[in-house]
Amino acid sequence: MEAKIYNKSGQEEGKISLDDKLFGLKWNADLVHQVITSMQNNARVNVAHTKSRGEVSGGGKKPWRQKGTGRARHGSTRSPIWVGGGVAHGPRNEREFACKINKKMKTKALFTILSRKLRDGELVFVADLSFATPKASEAQKAVNSLAGIKGLEKISYKTGKRAYVALPEKNDNTLLSFRNFKSIKVEEARNANPLDLMNYKYIVVVSPKDSLQTLVGRVK
Repeated sequence: MEAKIYNKSGQEEGKISLDDKLFGLKWNADLVHQVITSMQNNARVNVAHTKSRGEVSGGGKKPWRQKGTGRARHGSTRSPIWVGGGVAHGPRNEREFACKINKKMKTKALFTILSRKLRDGELVFVADLSFATPKASEAQKAVNSLAGIKGLEKISYKTGKRAYVALPEKNDNTLLSFRNFKSIKVEEARNANPLDLMNYKYIVVVSPKDSLQTLVGRVK
């Protein structure tokens, strides 16, 4: 399997041979869904919390005597049926949402998504995306050039999550150039994960031979 390599001007520069173990997998919706939802649960911050009747301050005194008043008996004004009382069966921040994800499942989901993105024309290989100095205008120019490639017409849109850029290694000039682009995320290829790849419409793999080498090590 071969794919085209482009430069940052959007012109074809060569071709790369792709490993079927990374880009030849069939779509597995069940696997991808299980991994994605598990990752979302693991990232979930449990904030919602209500107090039970034992945690609400006050209410230690019996509001009135047990018998003889003609009213219903009550032992505390902090009962859930009283205004200002505790909450019965409300959300609690002790709840645990974390899910275990097997390493092989996460890896296969990653490669399954890459395979699908490649087949759908939403993955592009770029030879180089470095800049002499951090400059947003140069970064925007490169994105506009990539938008000229068939299938990547919407990569230059400034709304939504448009592109995930995978670098072979950390490049401060590239990171700073794209820092204010809300629609584009720049990361090292070794940090690529299924959740990010599914969140962004397009995947831009920079210096593919080096970037993909970091992913090959995950295949066993």
